[in-house]
Amino acid sequence: MRITRVLSTTLLALGLAATPAAADSTPSASPSEDGSAPTTAGTSFRTATEVDQGRTATASGSAGDYLYWSFPADAGQRPTVTAKVKLPEEHAGQTWQVDVYDGLRRRQSCQYGAQTRTAAPGTASLELACVLRTVRAWSEPWADDPLPGTYYVRLTVVGLKTADLGLPVGAELRVDSKDIGGSAAVDGSLAEPLVPGVAVKSSAEDEDDPSASAVLSSIEPDDGWSSGWWSDRWVWTGIGGVLAALAGIGGYALTRGPGRPRNVPPGV
Repeated sequence: MRITRVLSTTLLALGLAATPAAADSTPSASPSEDGSAPTTAGTSFRTATEVDQGRTATASGSAGDYLYWSFPADAGQRPTVTAKVKLPEEHAGQTWQVDVYDGLRRRQSCQYGAQTRTAAPGTASLELACVLRTVRAWSEPWADDPLPGTYYVRLTVVGLKTADLGLPVGAELRVDSKDIGGSAAVDGSLAEPLVPGVAVKSSAEDEDDPSASAVLSSIEPDDGWSSGWWSDRWVWTGIGGVLAALAGIGGYALTRGPGRPRNVPPGV
């Protein structure tokens, strides 16, 4: 009976942990198409068009233009940037490239995805993709790890021929993220996310100076910045402690002696 109670308690602990673990495995950004997605793109980092994750942004431009967007990414997310370029009916071969930069304007490498592709003459469209590394809540100053904050996407054509310069093109951009969970958790967090202008805003709030409250990027995740303080690693650490305690109790119950019979008087 004692062993049965130990096993029942263990199964109950695992059942209680299943709910938060399953919640962390779902993407944090749910697709939403409500017609409010941007229809233009910026031409530099400072004028990058803000787009929320899960929405498809569109833009029109000319071959040779630099198209910029920005989006927020929080700790534990693995963003995937996809871009589609619609080309004119007649054009020479064109090579398009999508680059992603963090809030410090450091170019972030792609784990996988077709970051650069070439469209043969007459091709109607091409698609690009870049899957970033998982965003970390904290990193060493010398490291190039993705950190929470604003990310910039730059879409442009490289090696453009003179005959195609200025031809009209269309672009679609979408950013989705997968929540990696506690496997990407670290012991630390940033004081503030890497959002351009956030230091100016914080200073203005401290000094009650509304004239200095401009922020270059105002978007953030729907549920706010997590700051990396919580992850499902806490749940599994707690489960490990409970299982270790139950294993100790079970081992003691199995290995202890039969003990003194209840009907035998002391001293006999």
